[in-house]
Amino acid sequence: MKISIVGTGYVGLVSGTCFADVGVSVTCVDIDNKKIENLKKGIIPIYEPGLEDMVHNNIEKGRLNFTTSLKDSLDQTDVIFIAVGTPPDEDGSADLKYVLEVARQVGRNMNNYLVVVTKSTVPIGTANKVKAAISDELEKRGVEIDFDVASNPEFLKEGNAIQDFLKPDRIVVGTESEKAEGTMKRLYKPFLLNGHPIIFMDIPSAEMTKYAANSMLATKISFMNDMANLCEIVGADITSVRKGIGSDARIGNKFIYAGAGYGGSCFPKDVKAIIKTANNNGYDLRLLQAVEAVNESQKHVLVSKIKEQFGSNLNGKTFAMWGLSFKPKTDDMREAPSLVVIDELIKMGAKVKAYDPVAQEEAERILGDTIEYGKDQYDVLIDSDALIVITEWPEFRIPNFKVLEKLLSTKVIFDGRNIYDPEDVVSNGFTYHSIGRKVINA
Repeated sequence: MKISIVGTGYVGLVSGTCFADVGVSVTCVDIDNKKIENLKKGIIPIYEPGLEDMVHNNIEKGRLNFTTSLKDSLDQTDVIFIAVGTPPDEDGSADLKYVLEVARQVGRNMNNYLVVVTKSTVPIGTANKVKAAISDELEKRGVEIDFDVASNPEFLKEGNAIQDFLKPDRIVVGTESEKAEGTMKRLYKPFLLNGHPIIFMDIPSAEMTKYAANSMLATKISFMNDMANLCEIVGADITSVRKGIGSDARIGNKFIYAGAGYGGSCFPKDVKAIIKTANNNGYDLRLLQAVEAVNESQKHVLVSKIKEQFGSNLNGKTFAMWGLSFKPKTDDMREAPSLVVIDELIKMGAKVKAYDPVAQEEAERILGDTIEYGKDQYDVLIDSDALIVITEWPEFRIPNFKVLEKLLSTKVIFDGRNIYDPEDVVSNGFTYHSIGRKVINA
């Protein structure tokens, strides 16, 4: 089969590369000429473990191609995926201008039957708008060409996206016709050979499934953060509570870790979008409104702990920060809790020195020279008054406490991800602040 994927961001590039890896002929399309020229050379614009090697391999095999011409890519294409950005508007709704512009271009240039698939996370009802946009352009051309629209939401975790695509928990496809369903079955057949399920449903249900899934995961995180804050007040330990409730199969142990709040490209945007969708339809999603409020508040918890330790005037204080990305194995800084903490510390007069194994270039693009960037995790500790751990990169999990003691001016650690054992930290002479556990002083 031959497919085209419009948009070479996270979803589009990962999806296109993985399809190519199982033998599908893939053309990725983007209007950014520089990005396309770099991709042709195997230079990828995002960090995702294993992706660069897969891109190189599939370019060499001739299965993965890149172009700026959507018109040229449509020749002999069976399926076209729309994987462009849907950034949130100021009111929280998803901006569909890029999605609908692609749809219009498809209508202007298609010459044979196509299945047009929305891969971007889009609000319920978007497929109807895509269908209408294509139909309008065909009518302007005075031609009748059969096409179908489908919804195929992605469920990729940054840092594990390749495995998520190649070995999916499930593949969700919303269609309106048997012809489109048959086409999507053929396309996904290589992924079904090991028993991975494909679930066909109506299009609105498929569109809703992505929002519902991310909203449920965001709810679990905010629920645990709320419980963590209560644990500190009443003297309980959230890590013990997590083990206790995680052993219940109805709850499970995933996404119930307390921390400094969720970020990234999906949860914040999707929770806002589904709340807005409900509001537009005269309904208040009160639970998700609370989830969003808890998460925004949680990003300030570490700052509150820092104030308790050092006071509100932080002039002359320097803080070392380990991690900048919203989670490990990605350079994604969107809605990252680190940005909130850094902003608050600077407002209180503090200086911040940070190190992240991958995200420093992206952080510098966003933050500029408002903070200092270290060459490694210990470099930022020099003359710092405390360490803040905000992203749980594996290399931070077993620190050299003797080096920390030598480099830090004050032996204080703020652990925003609960990656350390409190007794271990305190036995090395440090005051330890974590999330949902009592403060332990050396």
